[in-house]
Amino acid sequence: MTIPNLEKVYTYSDYLNFPKDERWEILDGVPYMLSAPLWEHQAISSKIVSQLDRQLEGSPCLVFAAPFDLKLTNKNERDEDISTVVQPDILVICDKPGLKGTGYKGVPEFVIEILSDSTARYDMIKKLGKYEKLGIKEYWIIDPEIKRVFVFVLNNGIYGKPDFYFEDDKIKLKTLENIEVDLGPVFNSIKR
Repeated sequence: MTIPNLEKVYTYSDYLNFPKDERWEILDGVPYMLSAPLWEHQAISSKIVSQLDRQLEGSPCLVFAAPFDLKLTNKNERDEDISTVVQPDILVICDKPGLKGTGYKGVPEFVIEILSDSTARYDMIKKLGKYEKLGIKEYWIIDPEIKRVFVFVLNNGIYGKPDFYFEDDKIKLKTLENIEVDLGPVFNSIKR
């Protein structure tokens, strides 16, 4: 795909026509190209998804990992008009009727982004603001470099200051009862 026209507001309809061999997101109508994740990123994602999947067994909730189209909207927009389509690294959805095709339309309970050099600023500023505005109850940002997790929890519509956790901590989710992520095996998976 050529460099996007920055004067245009892109939508899910445009997104469907982006090259299939490229990874893109659209945030408030602006397209962002994603690079392939590093192996450390994939190892962290795999360990967390397996822990969440095991603990969500028998509940109405499901855990998903990228690639997964999250069409973020808090209105009754038609799919083709949605101007924010992201690929969170990990997300938990308890509203199965919103699942369709390659993803989900709506606001998930819980989202995780795993930082990389190319996405850190985007995940920590732009996505944080969008997730807060749309009401995602809990948002984790994982920094593999310093082995730290920043946990943002929505309180009266605002995330506020995050709690942070280190490589041997266990984190109890605030939005889902009796769900905990043990960071030990997560960060051990990327030790050399």
